[in-house]
Amino acid sequence: MLSSFPVPHRGTAPAGDARRVLLLSASMGAGHDTVARELARRAREQGHEAETVDLMRLLPYGTGSGLRTFYRTSVRHAPWVYDGLYRAFLRPGDGARPSGVPLARLAGEGLVRLVAHTGADVVVPVFHLAAQLTGHLRTRGRLNVPSGVFVLDFAVHRQWLHPGNDAYFCLTEQAAEDVRRSLPARVETTGPVVAPEFFAPAPGAAAWRDRFERFAPGRPAVLLSAGAWGAAAGLGETARLLAGAGYLPVVLCGRNEALRTRTARVPGALALDWVDDMPGLLHAVRALVDNAAGQTAVQALAAGLPVVGHRPLPGHGADGVRRMAELGLSDATADGPSLLRVLHRLTTEPLAERPGTGSSLFRSDVLARAAALAHRPAGPSTRGA
Repeated sequence: MLSSFPVPHRGTAPAGDARRVLLLSASMGAGHDTVARELARRAREQGHEAETVDLMRLLPYGTGSGLRTFYRTSVRHAPWVYDGLYRAFLRPGDGARPSGVPLARLAGEGLVRLVAHTGADVVVPVFHLAAQLTGHLRTRGRLNVPSGVFVLDFAVHRQWLHPGNDAYFCLTEQAAEDVRRSLPARVETTGPVVAPEFFAPAPGAAAWRDRFERFAPGRPAVLLSAGAWGAAAGLGETARLLAGAGYLPVVLCGRNEALRTRTARVPGALALDWVDDMPGLLHAVRALVDNAAGQTAVQALAAGLPVVGHRPLPGHGADGVRRMAELGLSDATADGPSLLRVLHRLTTEPLAERPGTGSSLFRSDVLARAAALAHRPAGPSTRGA
């Protein structure tokens, strides 16, 4: 599927104006690292230097790996547990609730040393606990370079927010307004970060189409995403529903081999493990059925692919799917019959008649805006904790 969406302009830093950018990511799924990797690529393209650090590795005593294991187990096998934690710690709204600072500050010494070692001019968190850490350190005067938080969620939860950070970059103006209502920080709407390969015709799409035609001749291919960890509710049931309605359900199982094995038993479903050629795949299918409103969803929008939210993960996944639909960026379906109705419309109407719902989403380059923070006067933030 061809896309006419623009790739955000990326200039080159003037001579003598190069910056050292430290990207603070987290190996929680693949979305944060995917964004950090693209930001690092843009930094190098613009004449800056970039280094990425995994917050999970900065947390001492095995805390990071334990947190990752707990989260992965919860979203795969006990989503109600994560939903409870989301309501207690993350859900937006007024009222006193636990803060993420005590956990994040365990990585404080490591980050301070890393900033000094790399000579970073600006730190860019792309994970909510990382934003808590940089905000805390800026407030305490221990991080003497600016911190610009890139918020990856359509629905901003409270653990992204700390008044000590210098700037926030958001996916949509609605998300930016959410931040402005909570913080006195500088807030900009930049849109998502997606690699340029998703915007252009993908060379690998033809091979994917050939594979689909050999597997299920004449059936429209619909992609079902379960994220890098293969976390989804009722994925086999959804695949069975689509296959019975004449579609080819192509299921992204991520790194969940058990899920791939189960899904492969569904008659008419094509179960995939880890996929390296996501641009080709997204340009070869007819729609994405998404459950998280994460990086796969914004990659689909960049590729001009319609997105349908269905059976979202609890917590920020459900909030993000709902917000995307409210903004007209996707459809959201409550049950199997409504999913089939939406897919019938999306796969039968001419491409030219579809509104370009995602074209205005990609506004400006987050990396360029973050690097510009380094031009501001150095020194710790004076905003309150």
